Amino acid sequence: LPQAHNQSDGLININTASAASLETLPGIGPARAVTIIEYRNLNGPFKTLEALMNVTGIGSETFENLRPFITH
Repeated sequence: LPQAHNQSDGLININTASAASLETLPGIGPARAVTIIEYRNLNGPFKTLEALMNVTGIGSETFENLRPFITH
């Protein structure tokens, strides 16, 4: 099975990660993981990491906590 975070640096790709992978991120629980995937399905891939803040419930503080762990 393809790994959602198959980057050599271990980052989680917010455009391909499964809900289970997203839930490993700080501050992301099951509901928010689903919200991220729904946003991605409706709007297409995130073009920047900062675009993650367009997802309901992810503000600048949450984003700053996520930034070291994500890629796109």
